[in-house]
This record gives sequence, C-alpha cells and structure tokens, in this order.
Amino acid sequence: MPSSNPTLNIKKILTGSFVVFIACAVVASVAAWQSFTPASLRLDDPDVGVLPPALPPSAMSVTSLPTGSYDSPAALTFRGGSWRETRHMAMTQVLIRHPKGNLLIDAGAGTNVDSHVLTLPAMQRTPYRRGTPAIEQLAALGMKPGDVAGVIPTHAHWDHISGLQDLKDVPVLISDRARMFIASETEDTKLLRSFQNVRFIEYKFDGGSYLGFPRSHDVWGDGSVVIVPAPGHTPDSVVVFVNLPSGKRLAFLGDLTFQMEGIDLPAEKPWMMRRIIGERDNEVRHDIALIRAAREKYPQIIAIAAHDSKAFQAIPVAPSTLR
Repeated sequence: MPSSNPTLNIKKILTGSFVVFIACAVVASVAAWQSFTPASLRLDDPDVGVLPPALPPSAMSVTSLPTGSYDSPAALTFRGGSWRETRHMAMTQVLIRHPKGNLLIDAGAGTNVDSHVLTLPAMQRTPYRRGTPAIEQLAALGMKPGDVAGVIPTHAHWDHISGLQDLKDVPVLISDRARMFIASETEDTKLLRSFQNVRFIEYKFDGGSYLGFPRSHDVWGDGSVVIVPAPGHTPDSVVVFVNLPSGKRLAFLGDLTFQMEGIDLPAEKPWMMRRIIGERDNEVRHDIALIRAAREKYPQIIAIAAHDSKAFQAIPVAPSTLR
C-alpha cells in the first residue's frame, strides 16, 4: 500500500527526480565527450573514375583575396581537435581570371562585416579580424565589379556571402537547389535575403558524373571551372573544381570540412556542431570519401577547405597568381 505520510511521499518524489536528473546529466556528459574525442571515421571506398578532361586557356589564373578570419578552438572544427589550440578560420575569396569572364568563389567578409556578425545568435559570435574587403582588393588590381562575370558561393552561410553586399550588380551563380534553400527563409540565409538587388543567375547541373560526384556544371564549357553538388553541409553546398593550364587541379570544398584534418585524417565535425548546422552525416562522409579517393588517384588535385588558412597557402595572394 502507498505510504500515507505526505512528507515521505515528497521525499520519494524528490529522490526519484534527483536520480533522473543525475542520469540525464551523465548521458549528456558522455555524449558531449564523445562528440569531441577522436574516433575512426569509416568511409566508403568509391570509384572516382577517369580524370575528366580540361582545356583551360593559357591566360587563366587564380589568386586568393584574404578578407579576414575568425577564431575557433580546434575542437570545434574537427573531431579530436584540441581545446587548447586556436584556429584562425579563413574568410578568403578566390579570383579566377579567365578570358571568357572573371569569376569569384565565395565573397568573404565585406565592408559591413561588423553589422553582419551582429545578425548571428550571440552564442555564434566569435572573435574575428577584419581584413581588406574583396571590393577594395579588386580595385587595387585595377578591376571594377563590372569586370567580374559572376560569384560562385560554395553555400549561403554568412561568412561566405558577406562581401556580396559590396559587389552590386555582379551576378551570383546558384543552382536550382540553392534558390529553393534561399527562398525557404531559413535562418541560415537570413543575411543573404537582407541584401538588396542581388542578381541571381541559376545554373543547372546539366553535366554527367565528375570524379564520383553524380552531376556537374561546366561554367565555361572548357573544363576549367566545374561545379558539383555536395549538399551534406547545407542543401545548397557545392564543391568547385578549378583546373589550371599547368595541370594543377584545385578542389574548393566549401564547408564540407572546416579544416583539412577533415580530409587528411579523416575526421568529421564534432557531433554537436553537426547537429547545430543540421548536416546530413552520410552525405558528408560520402563526399569526404570521394575527395580522398580523387586525391589519392590523381596527385595533381589539391583540396582546399574554405576555412583552413594553411590550405590557402597553395594559392598566392594578390597581385601574384597561380596558373
């Protein structure tokens, strides 16, 4: 029979609640610990096929335009990273000079980056360093916005599109999936939607498979700039392959991984970060496997994670160029 003593009943209830609280705390602590500790990442062994042909013009070149950086503990950038190490996360734009039209990959931090950061939830604001916005670096190279045929965002997160606000009337090249993602009015695309007079030009993945990616879009039709869908990080995420006259091939990964450890070890992002972002783990892992397999089979491929400052050392800073 249940006790008729109210005090005893209350004590039992409180004791039971405390046990449940402790159990939940233990489970949460274990999950958090597992989120950041190293773990073997099991990947597919995909067939990336033959190296796709490319006929880049001899005048083609690439240049990096560093526009700033923000700080993050390495532990938040890849699983197994140290809490004691700070990574300076690159916000770098890439200029592709091509006779058919100059292109930019991502838009980096713009002149109004301070106000753009304030649009983020408070917990996502981290220390950052302002660099020289791309619009000013282009001017130093003797280029006007009208000299740019288009910007290819690897995806629509704020740190990849901040500089679009400066590049008025420059076409922004997006896929049909990106258009739907932007139109969905998700928090991820809030900053981009706030920009006035952004001129989107939609492309289709009208080409066949490319190094294991199922579809592709050849921007200039010569194999020099090829975009493939990689929608694991965000629905609009892409990888951009830039193939140079020298035979070097650059793979701009966007945020498929934050740092190159994501490819080299390999190591996915911590569980907590993946859940905050809303990543689709299986798609991310498959695309990491594709990039690793492509690099192993074709050593001329250089992969560059969008926020890895060291990876960008493979590309000279303006005014120097890589051909």
